[in-house]
Amino acid sequence: MLKIKDIPKVDRPREKMEKYGPDRLSDIELLAILLRVGTKESNVLKLSQKILEKFGNDKFVDVSINDLKIIHGIGVVKACEILACFELGRRMLKGKKTSILLSAKDVWERMEDIRGSKKEHFVVFYLDSRNQEIKRDIISIGTLNESLVHPREVFENAIKNNAASIIIAHNHPSGDLEPSQSDIEITKKLIQAGKILDIKIINHIIVSGGTDCFKSAI
Repeated sequence: MLKIKDIPKVDRPREKMEKYGPDRLSDIELLAILLRVGTKESNVLKLSQKILEKFGNDKFVDVSINDLKIIHGIGVVKACEILACFELGRRMLKGKKTSILLSAKDVWERMEDIRGSKKEHFVVFYLDSRNQEIKRDIISIGTLNESLVHPREVFENAIKNNAASIIIAHNHPSGDLEPSQSDIEITKKLIQAGKILDIKIINHIIVSGGTDCFKSAI
């Protein structure tokens, strides 16, 4: 049996979370951090896999301490810790809506405060591994050029926010949705920088103040 200590440090759950943040970990790895140790027969990752195979995300709603204790390696303490974590998450997220950005129209709607501005605003949406919005930042205000929009400003915050991917967007005060040559060059530059950092640019959306006025620059 492969033990956790036999796994390279960079691939161990705790080390991965410390370096990359929780968004980069799988469900199995996140649960393994809660469990801490496995059994003689199964390391903590295998034990986590067994639990998730038996009780998927949808089944955890009704799972009990006794249900978890059936699994070899899960005692009262671990069962309580697991259920306490899920219950705390449910309580904290109760009543909150998750913003998921998948389409150009979604971005257009989220830029309601900017799209009709007389100045160009360059905006970045930082997303987690499920395309859920972590944060929205205005990177620059003014006509787009390479001095105003630099990969450093875009990806520095992406790394700080543990973003798995980003969507970039800006408004055209003129109402013309066609990307300029500068728009195209900046997009290419950011895509290349994203590949190096393993942070994907999902889209670059140009918007204006009109009704449903948006267009992809990629």
